[in-house]
Amino acid sequence: MKSEFHSIYTHGFVRAVVCIPHLKVADPVYNAARTIHLARQASEMNAALALFPEMGLSAYSNEDLFHQDALLAAVVEAIRHLLAESRQLTPVLVVGAPLRFEGKLFNCGLVVYRGRLLGIVPKTYIPNYREFYEKRQFASSRDAVGREVSFLGQTVPFGNDLIFDAAGIRDFCLHAEICEDVWTPIPPSTIAAMAGATVLVNLSASNIIIGKADYRRNLCAVQSGTCMAAYLYSAAGQGESTTDLAWDGHALIYENNECLAESQRFSTDEQIIVSDIDLERIIQERMRMTSFHDSVSDHMDRVRGVRRVPFDFLIPDGPVPLKRRIERFPFVPADSAELDERCYEAYNIQVHGLAKRLTSSGIKKIVIGVSGGLDSTQALIVAARTMDRLGLPRANILGFTMPGFATSDMTYKNALGLMQALKVTATEIDIRPTSLQMLKDIGHPYKDGQRVYDVTFENVQAGDRTSHLFRLANHHNALVLGTGDLSELALGWSTYGVGDHMSHYNVNASVPKTLIQHLIRWVIQTGQFDKATGAILQSIVDTEISPELVPGDDADPDKPAQSTEEKIGPYELQDFNLFYTSRFGFRPSKVAFLALAAWGDRNHGQWPQSMPADKRNQYDLPTIKRWLALFLHRFFGTSQFKRTCVPNSPKVGSGGSLSPRGDWRAPSDAESAVWLEELKAHVPDR
Repeated sequence: MKSEFHSIYTHGFVRAVVCIPHLKVADPVYNAARTIHLARQASEMNAALALFPEMGLSAYSNEDLFHQDALLAAVVEAIRHLLAESRQLTPVLVVGAPLRFEGKLFNCGLVVYRGRLLGIVPKTYIPNYREFYEKRQFASSRDAVGREVSFLGQTVPFGNDLIFDAAGIRDFCLHAEICEDVWTPIPPSTIAAMAGATVLVNLSASNIIIGKADYRRNLCAVQSGTCMAAYLYSAAGQGESTTDLAWDGHALIYENNECLAESQRFSTDEQIIVSDIDLERIIQERMRMTSFHDSVSDHMDRVRGVRRVPFDFLIPDGPVPLKRRIERFPFVPADSAELDERCYEAYNIQVHGLAKRLTSSGIKKIVIGVSGGLDSTQALIVAARTMDRLGLPRANILGFTMPGFATSDMTYKNALGLMQALKVTATEIDIRPTSLQMLKDIGHPYKDGQRVYDVTFENVQAGDRTSHLFRLANHHNALVLGTGDLSELALGWSTYGVGDHMSHYNVNASVPKTLIQHLIRWVIQTGQFDKATGAILQSIVDTEISPELVPGDDADPDKPAQSTEEKIGPYELQDFNLFYTSRFGFRPSKVAFLALAAWGDRNHGQWPQSMPADKRNQYDLPTIKRWLALFLHRFFGTSQFKRTCVPNSPKVGSGGSLSPRGDWRAPSDAESAVWLEELKAHVPDR
């Protein structure tokens, strides 16, 4: 329903927190009180899950005190109190405690929800090396005889093979393991993930030594990535015994190899870290990854042995805004170091792809149309660097600027200036005479001086340019280098056939417009070419994007009559829509929700450092909905036939490619109605 649009729980998210409470060694009453205090805070945050450290109700560092009946009895009473106090709390609580069953002591994780003990998970891998000697006190889950235990008057599932399924939230499937379990070649959480667990949690004590924090991060990142899951980690902090060890209170939340939240280590305060887990993203990734399911088949006996514990989960009422960083530019990292690495890789992938195509074909020359716009500029500088790498003269790049009826003085000067600065062979061909002849041949009214600026008028020019390029390539034994980008392919913003849709090879076809802008900025800032070239490149980046096919105001020759973004929407917003629609297959309402979270606040602070202040925009929900509707109509309903027959082009980014030989295969005659109806039905107008 539209009234639920502003809650994360409508869009496949669950809020997860990791808690680091203060504790006292061998004082379950105090420890339970601190656990309950943080659990209430988690409930006030509308969390669905709250994770606590290993043996947090007793403390981990009790050593042989774990053999004392008084301590074990006090732990049981602390659990009884915790169950009573949890009845009105929102989240599932995962807390740690030592418990005795079958005459053996187990290091356990207890899964608690609204006064009910859903299950008990004993630790499987008991460390007994270096500073650890847990086998002195504890048995492994493998040593348990029963699969259920009697505890506090109820029969409770017991084992490391439990998945807790939350009815009410699709795909919220929880698995718990304890500390050392994840430090092994095949952790219990791996089998659980294969059996469908999406949220994996680790109750840990984990003393700190130099360098261990990075190892934890890597461990959680890899486990979340290989399992395609969320992975939550909670290590003990203030209060554990420092007789021989120290503790840093390290809390982590990862999802699919991405760190969403991390605690401040060595804090003297209790801590809660929070993030919203995207369950739909996890399921989408698993659904697409065939090797994940092949691994399931390889371990089917263990996977089939996993037990599921269903429970009814009550979703928090009312709006629950997203607590998760959503990048405004999913193709363009905000972090300057990461952006530098991304641009370096993209640029060199393009160069490598073109170099291979030239060497394999034996062709030593390139024909390229240079308009003075972003796309042809990026293709031209890639071609220049490719010639350098192959040891060929840049004069082998035959650049043609082809002014038409609406070419502005600015783009014309930039095109010529860039070719001259790069020392390529620059030529000008005025396409107006041949375009007029075509208009006359087909009976278009413009031939008689009437100003009819229709799609035919525009495409005659676009087709004329490409026709010239192909014949020039024949004439010079050269390869036509395409310039169209991923954003244009997604929106069908190209002239089909012998137009800018076609070339012999295209270096930009999997590079979105937003990344091309930053690639050119990166080329400027890193000094890939001389300062004169950099100045022209900056002018090109600063020029408004326009196809320049319809004449503008004669009094202002540098102001285009057409603004591409007025027609098809802001590229920064449409690239956002493209990423979440094609990469993850999200419903339009979720894409709109994410867009509002990313773009609705001017002070969001996610701008790449290279982005000028005057280029920083924001969008409200009506604007987001309007342009998303146009995107869905064009992407699903009208443009696929153009993507079905695109030239070869190297895949550049993880955001994907729309080549039918790569990431995207779709029918050319599908309908867009199902996406447009979902958007209309589930996204409010404000």
